[in-house]
Amino acid sequence: MSSAAPTAPDAAPEQAFRLADQVNRRPRATRLLAAIRRHRADLLAALLFAVLAGWLTHGLWPDPGARILALNPEDQALYEWFLAVDARALLGDFDLLTDRLNAPDGVNLMTNTTVIALGVLFSPVTLLLGAPVTFALLAAGNLAGTALAWYLLFHRTLRARRVAAALGGGLCGFGPGMVSQTNSHLHMTAQWLVPVIVWLVVRLLRAADPGPGTPDETGRTRTTGPDRRRMFTSAVGLAGAVSAQVFIGEEVLFLAAITLLVMAVSYAVSDRDLARRALPGFAGGLAIAGGLALLVLGYPLWFQFAGPQGVADGMFTPAYFSADLSSWWTLSPLSVAGSDASARLTTGPAEYNTFLGWPLLLVTAVCAIWAGRRRLVFACVVAGLVMGALSLGPEVVLGGTRTAIPGPYAVIGGLPVVDGALPMRFALALLPIVATLLVLAVDRALRSSGRARRLVPLAVGVALLPVFPTPLPTAGRPAVPEFITGGHWRQCVPPGGVLVPVPLPTPKEPWPMRWATAADAAFGLPEGFFIGPYGRGGSAAMGTFKQPTSALLADVARRGDQPAIGDEQRRQAVRDADFWGASCVALTDDAPHADSLRATLEQLYGPATRIADAWTWRV
Repeated sequence: MSSAAPTAPDAAPEQAFRLADQVNRRPRATRLLAAIRRHRADLLAALLFAVLAGWLTHGLWPDPGARILALNPEDQALYEWFLAVDARALLGDFDLLTDRLNAPDGVNLMTNTTVIALGVLFSPVTLLLGAPVTFALLAAGNLAGTALAWYLLFHRTLRARRVAAALGGGLCGFGPGMVSQTNSHLHMTAQWLVPVIVWLVVRLLRAADPGPGTPDETGRTRTTGPDRRRMFTSAVGLAGAVSAQVFIGEEVLFLAAITLLVMAVSYAVSDRDLARRALPGFAGGLAIAGGLALLVLGYPLWFQFAGPQGVADGMFTPAYFSADLSSWWTLSPLSVAGSDASARLTTGPAEYNTFLGWPLLLVTAVCAIWAGRRRLVFACVVAGLVMGALSLGPEVVLGGTRTAIPGPYAVIGGLPVVDGALPMRFALALLPIVATLLVLAVDRALRSSGRARRLVPLAVGVALLPVFPTPLPTAGRPAVPEFITGGHWRQCVPPGGVLVPVPLPTPKEPWPMRWATAADAAFGLPEGFFIGPYGRGGSAAMGTFKQPTSALLADVARRGDQPAIGDEQRRQAVRDADFWGASCVALTDDAPHADSLRATLEQLYGPATRIADAWTWRV
């Protein structure tokens, strides 16, 4: 007979439940700790990339709503407006042709670099905290995310040591071109899907390769055949990644596709046996991926090129946006060893794409030679030379002087879609190519036992030091009027209506677009900063034609002179307001020559009504 004390009937179920809960929780906690230990090196790399990205953009973080990137504020105003419009998808108020700018015609969001996927993904942040916060998060997150994605590709697909993979990932995410593009070009820095696309292409190729085969007992060579299930899943994944990248940044996808095409051809030339074995399955997998992607992208791409407000051509001149040959061995002004004087070798602070510097170019060339006759090295070298040559544009420029030497870009210039990518941005493909060569060399050195084990990583580290980035310059931005932030605009504009800020937004001065951004794009604006079919013959152009009243008000804002206003000007003002579908005209005290503008507007529309810190006219 047991001597144990009897347990109260009510306590038994409670004790059993507590014991079962402890048993169930212990494995979960153990598995979590084991996962952290197993991936602690990867988590550390992610943390380091996040810290570096935060440091580079730290000027925005005290108050994103009051700070702005000083080197390209116009584009930041544009992208914040994009994010505000994209976020309206969460409210069920979104269309590929938005009526919240360029009233009444609207703006084709596919024709513009509107980062739709990112805007929709971060819509809760935008609606809760504002588009400037989302912009700051994406500016830093794109850098860190791109670096981490390439690190994982180098480590897990190339099987490189983590130190080598981290160096390569850091160059891909924080190289000169990426840092300069962070000056408001979110569509160019969101490259973290590119390593995923590369991984899926490699996975598809490996699945399509049946292998060289092994002889059986009869002497015949037998192969296992392609892994069709893996081919299909890779093709589906590739279709998904490509589709997502189109809604983030088509130009990045285009550059990645050209680079992969050149590398694939180069690899096939160096390994013809692999090409013969894998080509049928690989081509079939790509066809499946293309077909699936077309199901998703068919309508949006048609809408982009042939839909309302769409354009089928590029608007930028390739000759102007060509890389200066001497910029390749020059250091970026945004690098620790760079000089502001070198800025003359490019079109602006967001386009330091080629500024790798001679130390990095020299060490990369030596690493490519030392890495041996590896097929991947050969493919990287060929792709690097091709993409670098294309970046020079239709005519080679050296030290700011145009030569008579035609560039390789002249061969492909004018082809459909090609003109949509700026020649100098072809150089952005060099970052992952150079990084791959350095990763292969450092990894080989770390696996050796000779002097190269220390010499190669040291040489790579020394070459990378001059291109180490510096924080992006920031500045304060003017406050948005209380008329907007306090919601007072609703007194004269219904939600979805059109507000006419004075002066109206233009590509060079898009500042009134911040009003709409601060109001979550709840109202529309006339004119503005966007790409539309307003060039000669309906070709792509930045902005639209100014209506007579808009041109008159812009002239007053520029010069401060009050024009003579007669009946014709008043009738034209009414016609323009009707054309815009405007509900209200608004002028704030901080507008240039505000007194002259107010006097002109009162002659056009009559006495003003003061609402908060704005003068308003109902029209």
